[in-house]
Amino acid sequence: MSGPVVVVGGGIAGLATAYRLRRAGREAFVLEAEEEPGGKVRSAEVGGLELEAGPDSLLGRKPWAVELCRELGLGDDLVPAAPVPTHVYTDRGLLRFPSGPFGISTDLGELLRWPGMSLAGKLRAAGDLALPGRAGDEDESLGSLLRRRIGDEATERLVAPLLGGLFAGDVDRLSVRATFPELAAWEREHGSLLLGARAEARAAAARRRGGEGPPPMFLRLRGGLRRLVLALVEALGRERLLLGSPARAIERRSGGYRVRTDDRELEADAVVLACPAYAAAELVEPLAPAVAPLLAAIPYVSTAVVLLVYPAGTADALPVSSGFVVPRGKLAISAATFVSRKWPEEAFDDRAVVRCFLGAAGSEDLVEEPDADIVEGVARQLAAVVGLPDRPEAARVIRWPRAMPQYEVGHLDRVTEIEAGLPPGVFVVGQAYRGAGIPDCVRQANELAARITAAPTSPASG
Repeated sequence: MSGPVVVVGGGIAGLATAYRLRRAGREAFVLEAEEEPGGKVRSAEVGGLELEAGPDSLLGRKPWAVELCRELGLGDDLVPAAPVPTHVYTDRGLLRFPSGPFGISTDLGELLRWPGMSLAGKLRAAGDLALPGRAGDEDESLGSLLRRRIGDEATERLVAPLLGGLFAGDVDRLSVRATFPELAAWEREHGSLLLGARAEARAAAARRRGGEGPPPMFLRLRGGLRRLVLALVEALGRERLLLGSPARAIERRSGGYRVRTDDRELEADAVVLACPAYAAAELVEPLAPAVAPLLAAIPYVSTAVVLLVYPAGTADALPVSSGFVVPRGKLAISAATFVSRKWPEEAFDDRAVVRCFLGAAGSEDLVEEPDADIVEGVARQLAAVVGLPDRPEAARVIRWPRAMPQYEVGHLDRVTEIEAGLPPGVFVVGQAYRGAGIPDCVRQANELAARITAAPTSPASG
């Protein structure tokens, strides 16, 4: 297979796939429905500051996006987050998470002293050390695993706000295998989440003693993650990115495919669908009618980001923390990032800068409120929690409709069925499938481009 590839969708997954194909000598074109590329990697001006409106950082333990930045000449502009802790909102105020990965303590004494749970809840969580492991390896919900091992209270007050929040999801519906397979591995290999967390911490300590320091937890790009998007566009070639060009149909042709937009037709050996699953469902329905409903069945939730800039002299009102997460139902806010603590910049001066998050599975209605009501409610809750003024100096609400795919129980089996049912030469990639963050989207793009490049014959002809 050596003909052109059409990539539908100009977010990170689509751009990275096209970039990798070009690096391998393949012609690739990207169709993007919007007037600018990058998907959810966007910035917004608030109070004279340019702030991230979507993701704000790259996860260091997943190296693929960091490696891509370095390959594109952006490595010197990668900045680690400030070494400040993360907190969780409780009835006692903001409390620091216990030490250990995923909010799971590696120290039983520390867990028993943690003030955010009742004594009964702490003892139930400690019971994880004595409970037998689960037989079988079938998928289950993240909540099922956590509740079985550490009980309801530790799940709801400590671990679920952190892990469920990353997917804007309900832990009682999210798949362990698709979200945090490490937890299932800990139970399988150590018979306990607490022992698994301890083993992980010891392995990390051994790597440090051997001179292999852990990567920073989070990194950002000076000037914003938008620079990664622009660097990919430049490396791909702007002439290969067609903006304002939504794909309307994909037709099978002898030896390949024809992709139609409103004003042009592109011939391709292969088509990569890097758009949301619900959009991919409409495009593949004529080609693979059995696959379309599987794609359409991947649920999405809507979210919103609220960017707030406070007056001069407010920076020290923020706790020394990267921010906090909130158990379901406790506040309208699901999480907050203290931007001026996590990513201190001279441009902030002594102003507090905060990003708050609204909307998740079960609370999407909050996203539909008017901007003024959202800002007022968020500012009021921040004032109560951390003592900021009742009103910010400037604020902006960024809505992300149908933004977060939900990896519900059985998700990976569904993705495997989707991939197997697509006609030869049609592929899916992106956050709806095998990893939702930027690093996982880059990894998927790398793997898919390698598969397409290695294919020996025109895919549509078998």
